[in-house]
Amino acid sequence: MSIKIYHNPRCGKSRQTLKLLQEQGIDLEVIEYLKTPPSAEELKDILLKLGMEPRELMRKKEADYKASGLDDQTLDRQALINGMVDHPILIERPIVVAYDKAAIGRPPEAVLAIL
Repeated sequence: MSIKIYHNPRCGKSRQTLKLLQEQGIDLEVIEYLKTPPSAEELKDILLKLGMEPRELMRKKEADYKASGLDDQTLDRQALINGMVDHPILIERPIVVAYDKAAIGRPPEAVLAIL
């Protein structure tokens, strides 16, 4: 299985993380997740590998978070995951998935621990 980065080219941390991995000579699959959002199943797998709950992976300061009602604290796990599928801008970035682990590149060097 290849190493994947869920990447947003407009995000500085995402660009830094991608550059760091490329400088390490790592062969990776770049997924521009705003163009090709992960499915609900893929997000469930990513969350499991991150050891996080859906709300922890969400960018709560994005306008879509409140506008879509995802700030409702009574929403269950599946509703939050569906919200990220429908509004991928809400997914924290970048995410690197390597084998049975994942890490968020904040700071970019954090992803090296899973390689």
